[in-house]
Amino acid sequence: MAGDLNLSNLKPAQERRDRKRIGRGLGSGKGRYSGRGIKGQKARAGSAKMRPGFEGGQMPIYMRLGKQRGSHSKDAMPTGPHRTFAYAVNVRDLERFDAGAEITPESLVAAGLIRNTRFDLKILGDGELTKKLSVSAHSFSKTAREKIEKAGGSITWLRGEPKPKVVRKRKPKAVAAEEEPQEEATEAEETEAAEEPEAEADAELAG
Repeated sequence: MAGDLNLSNLKPAQERRDRKRIGRGLGSGKGRYSGRGIKGQKARAGSAKMRPGFEGGQMPIYMRLGKQRGSHSKDAMPTGPHRTFAYAVNVRDLERFDAGAEITPESLVAAGLIRNTRFDLKILGDGELTKKLSVSAHSFSKTAREKIEKAGGSITWLRGEPKPKVVRKRKPKAVAAEEEPQEEATEAEETEAAEEPEAEADAELAG
């Protein structure tokens, strides 16, 4: 049979590649310095053990550049409680469950949608949902909440529903309105100051 294995049809699983033969004379293309250049740290043995980003002892580029600060930035330093991780599951992945089922982190682990329950679970709104489900998670996106409730389902916040953020708006200062009364008061004071000497002079003449 043509499919039988014998000495005439033996061949490697992949084509053989000749290894690089260095230090075999100038005619080989890899002689004299063996492709390492002339001297220097990278021409020595063990130079391949340098960690990524090492620049020979000088200040590396990742330390020379500025860092983005802030509690929610990926490059924020120091790393604090704001750098969190959560398993994300879209509503399209919930379509595999039967209608009326109760979705919990444990049921998602059993279905293979998340690895474990060590981290928080967040439901996102990508895809469509047509079944009525009761979903329990640590957080929900606005779109996911709308789609679950539109399909007749309900949601349960495992850590309580977060309070909506109150955006405080600064009131514009009424500078022009405050200056007008001050000008009127100044004019009235000047008028009173001018009338006082005249009243005193009249009183002296009458006396």
